[in-house]
Amino acid sequence: MNQINYQKELDKTIARLQAENRIPTLLLHACCAPCSSYVLEYLSRYFQITVLYYNPNISPRAEYDTRAEELKRLIGEMEFIHPVKLLVGEYEPEKFYSMAKGMEELPEGGERCFRCYEQRLRYTAGLAKEQGFDYFTTTLSISPLKNAAKLNEIGAKLAGEFGVEYLLSDFKKKNGYKRSVELSGEHGLYRQDYCGCVFSKTSEK
Repeated sequence: MNQINYQKELDKTIARLQAENRIPTLLLHACCAPCSSYVLEYLSRYFQITVLYYNPNISPRAEYDTRAEELKRLIGEMEFIHPVKLLVGEYEPEKFYSMAKGMEELPEGGERCFRCYEQRLRYTAGLAKEQGFDYFTTTLSISPLKNAAKLNEIGAKLAGEFGVEYLLSDFKKKNGYKRSVELSGEHGLYRQDYCGCVFSKTSEK
């Protein structure tokens, strides 16, 4: 089975949009400011972006709020060709714990994480449908610890379900992760040392 190169798929989409002289709208799910930095620098040239910060997995509440404030600050400091907006979702940890019930002991990076990807992307897809966005996607694939193939698989499935195109991508490519580290340093961003949930906090050293 041939492995899909999601960066090449993104390149094709961008080339097509440029040929059509289109600047479509994109609802970009974001987990934090560091992961968003490169993605915003890259995609804001081609899309009208609204960043959605919706992450019921993040614990504790203070961490959720800190990441939201850093994301707001980053968007305010960066310069974009097309304006970038921010939507901060409600903090709903009970939804994450309900989803994760029975999977508490599973290793990090497995089925519990995949369900967490889907929970956040499902919310994003629903909002994209409701508000008439052309595309939706997530910054999560920029992390070397996240499964880009699974993220794109889930995104494509939800695209079919909600009728909104998912922007296939793997943002760690083209030195994306390296650039995000550089931008984090330039803006003095808070860089958390765990993914977000209580399970990742205890499993990551």
